[in-house]
Amino acid sequence: MEHYGLLGIIPPLLAVILALVTKEVIISLTLGILSGTLIISKGNIFTAITIFTDKVAEMSGDSWNIRILLFCALLGAFVSMLSKTGATKAFGLWASKYLKGKKSVLLFTWFFGLIIFIDDYFNSLSVGTVIRPVSDQNKISRAKLAYILDSTAAPVCILAPISTWVVTVMSYIRDSEGFSSLNMSEFIFFIKMIPYSVYPLLALSFVVLMSLVFKDFGPMKRSEDDAQNGKLFNEDLYGACPGNLEISSNDDAKWYDMVIAIITLIIACIVMFPITTYIGLIGSEGIDNFSQALSSTSLSNAFLNTDASKALFYGAVISIIIMYIYYLSRRLLTIRSAGSAIMEGVKSMVPALVVLSLAWSIGSVIKSSPADGGLGLAAFLSESVRGGGFPLWILPAIGYLLGCIIAFSTGTSWGTFAILIPIVIPIANGLASANGYTDNALLNVLLINVGSVVSGAVFGDHCSPISDTTILSSTGSNCPLLEHVATQIPYASLVAVSAFIGVIIGGITLNPIAALSVGFIIMCILAVLAPNFYDKISNLNKKIKSVFSK
Repeated sequence: MEHYGLLGIIPPLLAVILALVTKEVIISLTLGILSGTLIISKGNIFTAITIFTDKVAEMSGDSWNIRILLFCALLGAFVSMLSKTGATKAFGLWASKYLKGKKSVLLFTWFFGLIIFIDDYFNSLSVGTVIRPVSDQNKISRAKLAYILDSTAAPVCILAPISTWVVTVMSYIRDSEGFSSLNMSEFIFFIKMIPYSVYPLLALSFVVLMSLVFKDFGPMKRSEDDAQNGKLFNEDLYGACPGNLEISSNDDAKWYDMVIAIITLIIACIVMFPITTYIGLIGSEGIDNFSQALSSTSLSNAFLNTDASKALFYGAVISIIIMYIYYLSRRLLTIRSAGSAIMEGVKSMVPALVVLSLAWSIGSVIKSSPADGGLGLAAFLSESVRGGGFPLWILPAIGYLLGCIIAFSTGTSWGTFAILIPIVIPIANGLASANGYTDNALLNVLLINVGSVVSGAVFGDHCSPISDTTILSSTGSNCPLLEHVATQIPYASLVAVSAFIGVIIGGITLNPIAALSVGFIIMCILAVLAPNFYDKISNLNKKIKSVFSK
């Protein structure tokens, strides 16, 4: 038996439904896995539980996966240590000296969000806390600040080659049925997928356009008008602001203490990509030392054939050691405070690590063949779509919409990645093969489909009122959560509609330039029309209210 047929759809379907209803991704994934192991064990609950625990242990203990877990934990430690030094606030104070006027503050907030790409939590909290005094001084509403923070959190982290988000996506891609046929590393696949990530790219460009060119509209316009009159947030309409979270301040910290940390992390990880390959060649035929490994293959091949989990893990370890020594020597941290910061950072990543482990486990249950203790869903879906006459061009749009719905309803894009990527890749692979696609054409099909799922998930995470990033962006800007949600949704939805049209074009053409170009043009047209549209809606509401008041 190669698969369990339609029974294989129960675990991911149950996980999706439970996530939508309960808003609890960990519980949903756990019950999804258990439903799969119950099918495999033919209803024996004891056997199902043992299979469940074995699967989680097996997937978490895999050498690739354990390094990704450790990388995420170390990245949390790195971010926490950087935050405790006061370097982030020092950087913001230094930059504020050169910011003149509202537009420059908005653009700098956007740029600052781009360079804090290693983690979305750190992005929202640090940028908001640093920029808020300058933003208030220039009469920028807290809602506008929160919108920029949220738009440069998830959209930036999913595009940066070094972040907790990227290694998560790579892990799901790597383990998906059909990916191995591409004969490329998951890191190279991710790099090639960036142009196909339509929503994140359009969302980032829309922030710039709204800062420089287009007029505000909808609830955001009201918040901006209030800010010009000295009312930076509307507590009467939207409720109280969240706690005024502050990042550590230290008079001895300088702006370059943060820059050095970010550059160190980037360089360490990038350098370790080829070095990891060369180290791996030592001991193979005719290669006894590192110098021989260097001469055995080119630098480009070393990058292409690297093990991303090793490179990122090594890079994180090296970065923490370097910055630990640096901050101690600068007296920004003591041995005790540095140790405390590292532990706090690791603890902050525990929920994400649990989601990762469970996501890998449900992926294994879904895609593995019955001979390997799974349901063989990937094989069943691939077999079904090959002869089903399903239109390949519409698949990216379906993946995009599902990503939007699931992520918005659950407040997590990571859980959405875990559910959809292992399903979309084998379906896209099967459809592409049935249509005679090979080599670059097959690669483009997989890129647009995974990129579309990622785009939808990022939009849902971006807008969801129960998303951690939404809540933290509100906290970092000290803006009422409901005001942030109400003012952001019209902007993000406009971009999402534009991205959806771009995804459809991308599915038809398999060309990321066409997808982005069409999406960008539609976005600009809608942005021009939106203020007039909202004015008409506002006037209509006033007329209706006046009629009823009489």
